[in-house]
Amino acid sequence: MAFRRRNKSYPFFSQEFLIQNHADIVFTLSFFFRFPPSHSAVQGEVTLYQYGWKDSATILFYFFIAIILHAVVQEYLLDKVNRRLHLSKSKNTKFNESGQLCVFHFVSSVWSFYLLITEGYLLHPSSLWENYPHAHLRFQVKFFYLTQLAYWLHALPELYFQKVRKEEISRQLQYISLYLLHISAAYLLNLSRVGLVLLFLQYVSELGFHIARLFYFTDENHQKTFDLWAISFVFTRMVTLTLMFLAVGFGLARAENQGLDLEMGNFNTVLIRMIVLLLVCLTQSWLLWKFIRFQLRRWREFRHEQALRKKAAPKQPLRTLKRDSLGHHENGVLKAENGASPRTKKLKST
Repeated sequence: MAFRRRNKSYPFFSQEFLIQNHADIVFTLSFFFRFPPSHSAVQGEVTLYQYGWKDSATILFYFFIAIILHAVVQEYLLDKVNRRLHLSKSKNTKFNESGQLCVFHFVSSVWSFYLLITEGYLLHPSSLWENYPHAHLRFQVKFFYLTQLAYWLHALPELYFQKVRKEEISRQLQYISLYLLHISAAYLLNLSRVGLVLLFLQYVSELGFHIARLFYFTDENHQKTFDLWAISFVFTRMVTLTLMFLAVGFGLARAENQGLDLEMGNFNTVLIRMIVLLLVCLTQSWLLWKFIRFQLRRWREFRHEQALRKKAAPKQPLRTLKRDSLGHHENGVLKAENGASPRTKKLKST
């Protein structure tokens, strides 16, 4: 008698449900969220866009797309690797986090670098603050910012999907909130050009950290990758602070259009510039503090491992063989070179 195999049903709004029904979800969302873009203007043959309330619908659409892609990467890539590595529960959570962020940081760093090349920001650094406000964006730049906001918003429900421990939730909420704050500020204050460069530098640095972390989980002897990441981390902090003071502290301060104009999107005031610089400086200082604590913890762990290895090493006493002109000692008996036991000579008394 043959029995029909019943398909396993998953609860609504879970990762398994999203993977099985991702095509229907995308079609439904694309049907309901077919909004025209926010305020657009035609400049020559290029269409430029501004931000508006309709961006929220686009962000919501790609919010669900990011959840589906996150579930696909977890199901078809990371889970298969986890089964081979046999990691503990704590390491498994960190491995999944680094694996997801590796994919995202790699795509975002390549994408942002492509935008920097095509827009000409790297060849002409003065364009980062000239002709401010940069209220009109090309489609690819606007789309980049909207997808960035959608991804970091999707990271909030992923804390529930991934069943993150309570001890890790506060740490992940910190960097998710920082990314959302800085990306939103660069997008709404029309500092998209400076923000694009800073995001590229940050994503490249974070990509190096998570790659080093994945290598460490596969083999704990991989420590040199953390040293390479440490160099890139310090370099990124220096370039970020230098670029912010150059673009915001000096470039915008010498611009002609000073003042607050909401219709034109101009936020070039002394107060706003000081708030932006203070926000960036505090964030970079906090990241450096976390970096120093991380390096000190690594150093303590290394010293502790070295101490344990010295204690575990067997102590083998060195046995020295004493030789003299007559022979050598063997088992407490003095033997001559030819194997015969030497006899002491008696002195004749005269």
